[in-house]
Formats: sequence, C-alpha cells, structure tokens
Amino acid sequence: MSSIPPILSEAGQGLPAVQDYLRPGSLQLGSQPPLSLYVHLPWCLKKCPYCDFNSHGLQGELPEAEYSAALLADLQQSLPLIWGRRVESIFFGGGTPSLFSPEALATLISQFRALLPLSPMCEITLEANPGTFERERFAAFAQAGVTRLSIGVQSFQDRYLQVLGRVHDRAQALAAVEEAARSFATFNLDLMYALPGQSLAELEQDLQQALAFAPPHISIYHLTVEPNTYFAKYPPAGLPDDDLAYAMLDLLSERTAQAGMQRYEVSAYARPGHGCVHNRNYWEFGDYLGIGAGAHGKLSFPHRVVRQVRVRDPGRYMQLAQQGTPVAQQHEVAREDLPFEYMLNALRLRDGFALADFSARTGLPLTVIQAPLEEAERRGWIERDLARVWPTVQGFDFLSDLQELFLPD
Repeated sequence: MSSIPPILSEAGQGLPAVQDYLRPGSLQLGSQPPLSLYVHLPWCLKKCPYCDFNSHGLQGELPEAEYSAALLADLQQSLPLIWGRRVESIFFGGGTPSLFSPEALATLISQFRALLPLSPMCEITLEANPGTFERERFAAFAQAGVTRLSIGVQSFQDRYLQVLGRVHDRAQALAAVEEAARSFATFNLDLMYALPGQSLAELEQDLQQALAFAPPHISIYHLTVEPNTYFAKYPPAGLPDDDLAYAMLDLLSERTAQAGMQRYEVSAYARPGHGCVHNRNYWEFGDYLGIGAGAHGKLSFPHRVVRQVRVRDPGRYMQLAQQGTPVAQQHEVAREDLPFEYMLNALRLRDGFALADFSARTGLPLTVIQAPLEEAERRGWIERDLARVWPTVQGFDFLSDLQELFLPD
C-alpha cells in the first residue's frame, strides 16, 4: 500500500496535494467524523516545572499581530484538506492563551468564521490562568466570541501553588473563578492532586473550595512527573504513594457525585449538558486540524488517517507558516496501530464507544478487536452489548492495562 511520505525534520514542509491524501488504500472509512479546530498559543509568563507541553516563557513583548497572521496563513493553506466540513468546536490552548488580548482573539474568531463553516452552536474554549486575570478581560473574552473558559487553578492553597511554580496565588484564583462564573454560562476548573506533601484533608479543602463555586465542569489531574520537565530533572520530595493517591481519587469521585457532577471521562467531571464538546471529540476519535507552533492534528480521508505536527519553535513557525511550510512531521497511521489509537481515547469515556463508530472511524472490521474485547471482558474490565462497549469501574482503575490489550502483536 502506498502511503503519505513522513516529514521528520523541523525544517518545515508544505502539505502534499489533496490528491495524495485521496489515493486508494486498504482502509474503507464510510464517513468522516466530526471536525474540530485546535489553535496553539505557546507563550506563558513562566514555564511550570511539571509542564511538558510546547510552552515558552515570554521574553519581551507578545508578538500578537505576527503570530495571528501566521495562524491565518496556516489555516488558509490547510483549507483544501477540510473543504466543506463543518467545525463543531474551537479550542485555544497553550501556553497561556489568555495572554492574548480580547481584541486579537476577536479578530481571529471573526476570521475563522469567514473561512470555515462553523456549527451554529460551535463551542469556543479559551484556556486562561489566574495569573493573567483582569476583571474586565474575562468579560471581554466572552464578548470576543469565546463561549467557554478553562481556568488553570490547580490548587487554592498558596503552599501548593508555589510548589507547582504557578504565578498566581489563592486570592487571584478565587477572584478569577468568581469572574468566570459571572461572564460565562459554562466554564471549567483545572485542579491537580497527589501533590508533594499533600494530605487527604488538604485535597478535600481544595475540592470543597472548587465546588463552592458550583462549576459546570471540573478537570482533575494526578500530578505525574513527565520526561523533559524540571520535575523530571529535580523530582519533588513527598509525592503521595499509590494507596494515598487511590484514596484521593475515591474522595474526588465521591464528592463530585454528591455535588451533582458526573465523572464522564477519567479526569473530567461535569454537570448535565456541560461536558466539553472539543475534548469529547478527541476521545471519540474525531478529527481535528491543529494550527500554531507545535500543534498536533488528526484528519481522516476515505482510505487513510493522517496525523500532523507543526514546527515547535514559535519564531520558526511564524516564518514558515507565511512561507506555506509549517508542518514538521506527518504520517499515515498504520492499519495495525489504529485499534490501539482508537481505544487509547474511547476507553477513557465512562459510556465507552459504539461498535459502529469503531468501524466508521478506523475503516476496520470489528473482527480485528474481537479477541482483545473477549480478554478484557474475561478480566472484568469492560461490559458490552450488541451496540456498545464501556469500561467497568475496575476497567477505569486499570485503564492502561486495558488499553494495552489492543496494542499490535
């Protein structure tokens, strides 16, 4: 089978002609999944010691105009790959996207609307940090067209904010969440647990403070030491052991349920009608075009699934996007890798996935996952009926092991 040639350097490359993506292949995708747009804004006030995202501490003035022009150039040259497809969600991630002015974001959103057919109810999320909070700024983001704010609180306790290298304090976090609740009908709070030296009682204090705002959505992440981070080089002392971390997770699940929130994904808790459309599209193996420095994307065509990565360095990205060559890497997902890639996402969801969606979004017959499904069911990690498969409580607890059953031999 012919495949799209990989691009493996940071030199920057143009995209192949659309005909290269439409060539015959071994997959048979009956329809295209929902499409989202991811926009990476890579600058932060300061890089956090646990962060492994493509983020860069801001040095000097933020190049809003230049970077916005590069994003639009990147999008325009990518349009043939998604021509005519409706966009269901837009997500401004980073970095700290709230460093960008409401005026710059309003211009970008307006240009996106001119270039793309957006869903009438298109969810537009902006990641924001309390350290960049100004009362008028959050309201201005809503006026600019942002429909959902995601606030990186992480903790309401100054001790842990300092350990995590955050640039905000408790007072700023409280003020930011109060303003988000006034300005947005739906918003998300990011919290972290299993912090160095954290006790179960201290986690409960954080959670009680978060729930006091009645947030529509909370994302709660276990602090992990990722490669190529400051914490990887200098591991923090006092990380909770596995038993305490599991007790913390049990507490989180119990308290959020009591507050009327459903754990609909491994790390996501929401009130009815407030699940994140954009993230759910990732988990359901939907498509997303990623633009911006280091942005990842996944696009489906009738006979192949393609992943792309943009050039990581912001300065280099701005230069190459204007030249029409912002893609650093791209590859066609191998047929044998598709079951694992699909399950890596879909099994994170409490309600699992529809069997029909697996075939529609991978182009593969159900027979390729029959054996691992039977093994997962034997171990008590999934339940299923004729239409759906979903993880059990035990399956959530052993999610990595469950997902690994679908690795290629």
